[in-house]
Amino acid sequence: MRLRDIALVLDITERAAQRIVTELVDEGYVTRKREGRRNTYKVHPKRPMRAAQAKETDIGAVLDILLSNQDPLESPG
Repeated sequence: MRLRDIALVLDITERAAQRIVTELVDEGYVTRKREGRRNTYKVHPKRPMRAAQAKETDIGAVLDILLSNQDPLESPG
């Protein structure tokens, strides 16, 4: 999925989506790899949340909850 597509789904600017992804890379939740003219990203689902009250929860558990509701590219109902 392109950052442009992510921005559209989240109803944010492409620049905001880029900033969020950069923060996720900086925090170690995602790694970025340059492939030709494109970047590919890998999510590290076993990385623990950084908030003190959520340190026992890894990011993968949060993603599972978010993704279980509905694919963001599918139209509702």
